[in-house]
Amino acid sequence: MNESSEYITPEPQPAATATMRRRPSIGLPSTPGSSERRFPLTPEAAGILAERGYEVRLEAGAAASIHYDDTAYMRQGAIVTSRAEALEADMVITLGRLTPADIRAMRRGAMLLTLLHSIDSCAATIRELLRRNIAAIAIDLIGDSDGHTPFADILDEINGRAALALASSMLASPDHGKGILLGGVAGIIPCEVLILGAGIAGRAAASSALGLGASVRMLDNDVYRLRRAAELPGCAAATSVLHPRVLENALRTADVIVATPMERPCTISAEQTALMKRGVIIMNLYGDGNALCPSLPEVDMGAPHTLAAVPEGSRICYTGVGNAVPRTAAMALSNTLISLLGHIADCESALSTMRMLPGVQRAVATFLGKPVNRRVAAKAGLRPIDISLLLSCS
Repeated sequence: MNESSEYITPEPQPAATATMRRRPSIGLPSTPGSSERRFPLTPEAAGILAERGYEVRLEAGAAASIHYDDTAYMRQGAIVTSRAEALEADMVITLGRLTPADIRAMRRGAMLLTLLHSIDSCAATIRELLRRNIAAIAIDLIGDSDGHTPFADILDEINGRAALALASSMLASPDHGKGILLGGVAGIIPCEVLILGAGIAGRAAASSALGLGASVRMLDNDVYRLRRAAELPGCAAATSVLHPRVLENALRTADVIVATPMERPCTISAEQTALMKRGVIIMNLYGDGNALCPSLPEVDMGAPHTLAAVPEGSRICYTGVGNAVPRTAAMALSNTLISLLGHIADCESALSTMRMLPGVQRAVATFLGKPVNRRVAAKAGLRPIDISLLLSCS
């Protein structure tokens, strides 16, 4: 203002402005009535996400399966709340199966991160996902720029190593096993481990078995996967293509059988099952509902009192092996989820996420009220829609 002026002339002044942006919320519900004991985030991971601007809502008691109480999450900035409020978050993360009622409680247009078999387990659940316009993403299908599937790979590795740790413990048990060491000692032949599949889970199982001193045979239909397994440092596993006669000979002498994911899953018939030793430890790591031995009863390792219900010397097929080490799974998944959620936050919306992240786009099961995954669509009795068409029209 000019002091010599007779009149006071107002001058424009800069005004402080602020843009209020709602914090995106993440819901972590429990999985009641399910044998799924794995949990997606540790307290430390929840704290990192809270520092990055997320509101982390934990259902009370949801992390009890990995031996963390609610206080551990509260100290890291998470909010302990009801199941309804956890399901109302912008993004819900769970490894268990949600019921149709749970889906109805979710916010319309929200995002669900879970496993593929949790999405396509129930046609009614799929229909609710479509009705609520939920963007359901199967994290085990998410890929990276190198063509890897980080979530599926880390879960496979955990399953492979856990299978041998559990099998070794069960064999050594005088009550529920044979009371023998997997690797034997001087003057005693070690146990024989048969591994079906030479992928990540199979190689992890072979590494653990060889480290314990066992004799390992690995069968697969893919010669290149067998070659990669044989080239691992210190690998002394005998590898072979999965011919029926080779399989039957291996089944006769195996003390532990571990079936891991393969392009063409192996099914062991009742006649082949009869060739096995009594008390053989059988682990099915397929994880998608495929039965390894249809003639044998299956026992989920996530169920309570698993071993107490197994008759001594019987042939049992064990599933859900990863549920026996849920805290390890939580730590491994947390590392991968933190990176993924950082990319999703940069996209700012579900639609932008699908457009900008091709690895996530390939993992989408339902989007904009349409099924975009063939397996999910078939379960609901619908025809799948190409997600590219939905993105181009949006």
